[in-house]
Amino acid sequence: MASTYLSRSVSSTGNRRKWTWSAWIKRSGLGQAYLATSNNGSNQYSMMAFDASDVLRYYDYTSDYQTHLKTSRKLRDTNAWYHIVYTYDSAQSTASDRLKIYVNGVQETSFGTSSYPSQNYDSYMNVSGIPHYLGRETGTSYLFDGIMSHVHFCDGYAYSPSDFGSTDSTTGEWKINVSPSVSYGTNGYFMFKDDNSVNDDSGNGNNFTLTAGTLTKTEDCPSNVFATLNPNDVMKQSSGILKPTYSNGNLTMANGANDNRQAFATLSPETGKWYWEMKIDTAATTGHRIGVFFGNDKTHSGSYYYGTDAFYIHQNGEIYYNGSSTTYMASYTAGDIISVAMDVTNGNIYMSKNGGANDSTWADGSGNNNQAFPGTSINGKLSASWISGPATPFFDVYGNGNKQSVNFGNGYFGTTAVSSAGTNASGNGIFEYDVPTGYTALSTKGLNE
Repeated sequence: MASTYLSRSVSSTGNRRKWTWSAWIKRSGLGQAYLATSNNGSNQYSMMAFDASDVLRYYDYTSDYQTHLKTSRKLRDTNAWYHIVYTYDSAQSTASDRLKIYVNGVQETSFGTSSYPSQNYDSYMNVSGIPHYLGRETGTSYLFDGIMSHVHFCDGYAYSPSDFGSTDSTTGEWKINVSPSVSYGTNGYFMFKDDNSVNDDSGNGNNFTLTAGTLTKTEDCPSNVFATLNPNDVMKQSSGILKPTYSNGNLTMANGANDNRQAFATLSPETGKWYWEMKIDTAATTGHRIGVFFGNDKTHSGSYYYGTDAFYIHQNGEIYYNGSSTTYMASYTAGDIISVAMDVTNGNIYMSKNGGANDSTWADGSGNNNQAFPGTSINGKLSASWISGPATPFFDVYGNGNKQSVNFGNGYFGTTAVSSAGTNASGNGIFEYDVPTGYTALSTKGLNE
């Protein structure tokens, strides 16, 4: 998250001329952000980072830039996991071999800035008394906003991406190697192997300290990417583009003004049965809406959306569609959890307030929550004829201070884990309530099954 970073004191100097840093990352916020650094807090440092234009960057600085690389390619997909590797070996005779940057197993060869270290130049990594950081420089500006997994630092070794991952022979995807055969040297570490612990899994005992913020474990990982809210997907209103404020890995949305702000999920299935949950964090009388958007044209002229290609439940319990509304379920407020079961194949949507899979908490279409799932009498089913394109979970927050958090199977509402996980026959995701039979989490694993 954007307020979280870790630090570790370096008690002895390691190899400053040869090292490898490898990590799987998923970005939540874009723009300038630090991944890993070694910094004396003044004018000497080594930095691995994104710059403001979302390209990867590395630099050594001692009163001036001694090494400075900036890739040409931008990495702006907030739903993707990127495997990033920096390999530093200043002993190499060819300048461009002294520092290599890889993304998803492929070496970056196009650079906007390319100033390589001189031969046998000592980087500022691994200097005794100078801390290593994850997610920051030295201040609190430009902290990394996102998720890190399987972070390796190999002191004294120049590894390639193939030491940490491989190409799937069937899908062609770059896949993680969860237990690579690498060495770590004096200051090496292996962080975030299976959890959100600050302990080093390399065997070196080079543990970090959580200096600020909160570490949250998530089910989202390189081998199973869960949907999040998409900061790059916006509704175009007559008053312009109004975006909510995103946090907690783009799973929480908030409004800071008296207007409507919409958000959409990053995954939009065209078939299948899907389940997710949304919790109201803070609420005014008319502050929240949750539903599904169909198609790709996210343009409208009103102050909020209830057109022919969206279906949502207002906080007052009314269903909105095609410019009109009718009572559908009980109203909801702060602390309530709304469950959504979306059957895209058959064009049906079901909603429940504070309920489970097959109990009598699903909306009956009469302002109540007393229908067992799937309940053939449930009003508000979608006709398949409505669907003109992919189905995207759709959210709206109105009013200053209103906030809601969605759980697509990550197991959290914001930074709070589900209180008592329900059953999930698909084994995909962790939810507050039981998942209806035949439904699954909106994730790449779910899409591929």
